[in-house]
Amino acid sequence: MQFTFQDPEILSYLGLPKDYDPLPSAFPVEFLKKHLHQLPPHITQRFSLITTPKQRTVITVIRNRRLKFTESRPRCLSFTAARNTWPALWQGRERGGQEEAKEEQEWVARSFLDGAEQQVGMLGKLLGEFEEEREAERVRVIRRMQPNDEFIPEEEDSDSEEENRAPEIQEVGESPEEAKTLFERRIKERFIYGLLEGADYDSVDWDEGLDVEDKNAEERWFDDEDE
Repeated sequence: MQFTFQDPEILSYLGLPKDYDPLPSAFPVEFLKKHLHQLPPHITQRFSLITTPKQRTVITVIRNRRLKFTESRPRCLSFTAARNTWPALWQGRERGGQEEAKEEQEWVARSFLDGAEQQVGMLGKLLGEFEEEREAERVRVIRRMQPNDEFIPEEEDSDSEEENRAPEIQEVGESPEEAKTLFERRIKERFIYGLLEGADYDSVDWDEGLDVEDKNAEERWFDDEDE
């Protein structure tokens, strides 16, 4: 379904005058801070047309929805999926494509049960090596094209610059397991702060089912600036 953004329809739904301030189209973030909970998803989704995920980060409700989503351990943010989707963020040293190579070998083993075991094993190994090299080349291309951007969240209306800065992660020598944990944390934080390009933010930002009822749970990561 294709959405259009029209101020009169949104204001009419809330019973607000046409000259209401802040006007949704002019100050969408400020408008959402005041009225997000009063609007149904089929209307809030339209704000994706005029705001970016990073801009919406300053809205506490949306940040908390993203946090709740990451805590559900979605497959799209799992280590393997995230490493393949955002390889430029992965600083590990193992060769890319190993998971894909393993899947190729398992597919051959399942699909060619009538063949000789030795031939199946050789074919699976060959296809696995091809898939590993294809994935490794894809990762190399993405890393060359994607700059190493700084991890900085959207600025909020605050006099303290430190309050507007996302948590920093120190790069030190880690074990493979520590590197994996660090990467998963980085992906989680970048998602919450609207910095994961290509992530499906719309399905999370406008999902009322992700609202946190426990006030203490909301404040585990964030201070509520919308007093």
